Amino acid sequence: MYIRLLSFLALVLISAVSTAQNQFEAQVFDAETNTPLYGVNAFVKGTTIGATANMEGMIKIDGIPDGKQILVFSYVGFAQEELQLTFPLEDTSLRTIYLAPEGEHMDEVIISATRSRRTIADLPTRVEVISGEELGEKGNMKPGDIRMLLNETTGIQTQQTSATSYNSSIRIQGLDGKYTQLLKDGYPLYSGFSGGLSLLQIVPLDLQQVEVVKGASSTLYGGGAIAGLVNLVSKTPGEEREINFLLNGTSALGLDASGFYSDKFRNFGTTVFASYNYSDPYDPSDIGLTAIPEVNRVTVNPKLFYYPSEAATLEIGVNTVIEERTGGNIAFLEGENVTDPYFERNNTERITTRAGYSQDFENGNFLSIKNSFSFFERKIEIPDYTFSGDQLASFTELAYNFGTENLEWIAGLNLVSDRFEQEPLENTEVVDYNHITYGAFLQNNWRLSHKFSLETGLRTDYQNEYGWFVLPRISAMFNISDAITTRIGGGLGYKTPTIFTEDAERIQFRNVLPIDVSATEAERSIGANFDINYRTDLFEMIEFSVNTLFFYTRVNDPLILGQSFENTPTPVYEYRQPEGYLDTQGLEANFRFSYGNFKLFTGYTLADVNRHYDGETFEMPLVAQHRLNNVLVYEIHDKLMIGLEGYYFGKQKLEGDLTGQDYWIFGLMTEKKWENFSLFLNFENFTDTRQSRFDSIYTGSISNPQFRDIYAPVDGFVVNGGIKINL
Repeated sequence: MYIRLLSFLALVLISAVSTAQNQFEAQVFDAETNTPLYGVNAFVKGTTIGATANMEGMIKIDGIPDGKQILVFSYVGFAQEELQLTFPLEDTSLRTIYLAPEGEHMDEVIISATRSRRTIADLPTRVEVISGEELGEKGNMKPGDIRMLLNETTGIQTQQTSATSYNSSIRIQGLDGKYTQLLKDGYPLYSGFSGGLSLLQIVPLDLQQVEVVKGASSTLYGGGAIAGLVNLVSKTPGEEREINFLLNGTSALGLDASGFYSDKFRNFGTTVFASYNYSDPYDPSDIGLTAIPEVNRVTVNPKLFYYPSEAATLEIGVNTVIEERTGGNIAFLEGENVTDPYFERNNTERITTRAGYSQDFENGNFLSIKNSFSFFERKIEIPDYTFSGDQLASFTELAYNFGTENLEWIAGLNLVSDRFEQEPLENTEVVDYNHITYGAFLQNNWRLSHKFSLETGLRTDYQNEYGWFVLPRISAMFNISDAITTRIGGGLGYKTPTIFTEDAERIQFRNVLPIDVSATEAERSIGANFDINYRTDLFEMIEFSVNTLFFYTRVNDPLILGQSFENTPTPVYEYRQPEGYLDTQGLEANFRFSYGNFKLFTGYTLADVNRHYDGETFEMPLVAQHRLNNVLVYEIHDKLMIGLEGYYFGKQKLEGDLTGQDYWIFGLMTEKKWENFSLFLNFENFTDTRQSRFDSIYTGSISNPQFRDIYAPVDGFVVNGGIKINL
């Protein structure tokens, strides 16, 4: 009897042991930098049991069955690691896991544009980042502004809006530049009247990275981000002092000189950026008009950081930009006596103050307070006409991040004001406005498992002239395997009307009537996108990745500029909202091959953009439906870089039922690096592709030119080179 009872108890005990569940704890580090990796996925092979590393790289897996088990540790951009253990473990102490980088691992970059503090590989929202060496290489091509940084990105086109003054705007997925929101460290500083020259007045030397979110993003930062947003992230003081200088000269008679300084002193830190950019008037086509205007610009941007504790930061800064930009009749600009010369002169002054406070709490929560005031004055002069005015804008935001690593919440309030006052002209109605927007937003990032994450958001804005806007958005990420990741998302957006658009910029706002608020509605949008990313090793020697994005955005009640129906001696323009909508649809495909020191990047964009008005469909002008980006780079890290670029732009629809010719642009970039300095030399557009070689820039006389659409380069072949010093 006792023997049978003991046997029964032994069987129960054996059964209990065999079904016991175990725990495993480890900390994961980057084998190259020895820093903790946040967001690493770990799971028991052949099961759904797993966990994700927190901010300190800590992983805790519960419910592991007894016996031999294989634990898999994976992170995009790093080689997968497998660990075979027998449970129960004899040694239950904390283990250390090192993951080796696999090629370039930009996935460690923390993204600020989405307000979350997660890495790019851990975000359901699709974000493209330009940082590190890529940022430096593209900055070498155009050290005076950020056009090159953006124009060479798949799905983005910088559209030149003035034939003689070089003014440009950002088009994402073929939509007008007014639908793109440009941010600096999360501050919306470049919109309205100040947006026309922004791309030309931002120098890239002090940038840490550039973040691009494509598709409806108004939920993140309010109205204006229907096509997407670009967030320029500045450098901040590091543990080591940083001193950088850049001196660049061009065959187009340009000069760029920039300097950046960063350091920490106990509880204080500072960054100081200053630049001087100069260009003589330049006319490579000998048509008598400038392709590159005469430019004199000074930029000064000092910031002070105070760290009352390791968890708190107070930042105060001011940015000043003063510029004189004049294009037009080149003989007149060179001092010759010219009868009735045509010219376009832009004098601008931009002063922006910034203040921000951030606080980390012991429970992982995070508080952020931001405030900025921006004063912008611009005067545009052409013969017999002057348009000038002052823009005063402000931005205030309070945001609080709370929750856990797997369930993060971001709640916030913001207040945005934008006031423009035009200097009065005789017999012309001013286009003044005063917009105030009150906003509240709530976002949630939910990691349901190591294979699925969900991001949702809701914003409610009240605009003093156009009322209420409710903007939901949702994005989901599926880690199908270590090689395949997909994202899908969508949301609503809106844009409050102002006269400051690409179309009005082209005519220097001359005879543009103010917007009738009582008869106008805000533009509203709905957009969605889906992308799939795949990476593998081909023949065990070539790293290969492909990312394909499918997108669709529809804008209802678009505001368009056209001539007034009233009979007047000179053309008068007004904004109207015809019955209908405009939409863009297409795909982006990015391919990347890496073999040894060679890297090949290929990107293709298909953008089908159309206006649908009063039952008819019209192709959107100045959109290259087909674009191809190719970059082949040979690079020895920290020693040498040689790159060959080739960009194809398909035919573009022009105004007046005309079609522009397709064309290629080729460039060669080189840089030789030493420990503390480097020399660079670039041959941009060495095939000298210019619109004036296969089409005209203007009609009429040189004293009164009627400019055509600018759809191809006007500056042609330009050589630039210089030196960068890093101390």
